[in-house]
Amino acid sequence: MTTSRPIVLNANRIYVIGDIHGRSDLLDRMVEHISRDLEVYPTSKCVTVTLGDYIDRGPDSRGVLDRLVHNPFPTDLVALKGNHEALFEMFLKNPAVAEHWRRLGGLETLHSYGVPVRKLMMGVNYYEAAAALEAAVPKEHFKFLASLKTSVVTEGYFLCHAGVRPGIPLERQSVEDLLWIRDEFLKTTVDFGRVVVHGHTPGEQPEILPNRINIDTGAFATGRLTCVVLESAKPRFLTTA
Repeated sequence: MTTSRPIVLNANRIYVIGDIHGRSDLLDRMVEHISRDLEVYPTSKCVTVTLGDYIDRGPDSRGVLDRLVHNPFPTDLVALKGNHEALFEMFLKNPAVAEHWRRLGGLETLHSYGVPVRKLMMGVNYYEAAAALEAAVPKEHFKFLASLKTSVVTEGYFLCHAGVRPGIPLERQSVEDLLWIRDEFLKTTVDFGRVVVHGHTPGEQPEILPNRINIDTGAFATGRLTCVVLESAKPRFLTTA
């Protein structure tokens, strides 16, 4: 089991964005929202954190990564890894993973890079598709994906893609749990010591509980990409819907 120590982030304000899933149009809109928010409520030491799942499901995975590699935000950017980025990497190492990935939005990602998907839809041609994808992905995209972090700790909050395992200190969480955990995390009412801000499990609205805040609002299907603004005051939200 690989454990992951969180990055310590000191900032007066953190914009935390949920699962983008191939919606470059919503990402562009959120950049505009954050820019306007900073104009209305200026502050220093401001950072944007994206919680992963940049690819799959939506129509423009490549476009999302094209934007993120150049940091489109009016702040510094810390990009975290989601389970869909892990699936992308797994597919390139073992194309048989496509049997699972193609049902989770992987075909949309392949299509966005110009890789034919008709045979994959029938469950064949996985190795040829992996080779075509590796050739089609720009080096800067691979560099960005390799740079992704798994968690961030800040005053009062812990940021990650999926959640954390109850009973394990935040600084000793496994990478697998940070990217994939669901029921054990979602069902517990335990106090983690910090409020966990996460995505991974879509809902129509942000979910705000004493021990966690879920900001995955199913952007690829709802058109609603959500950002929670963390600062000294009560958390507030920006949304594309």
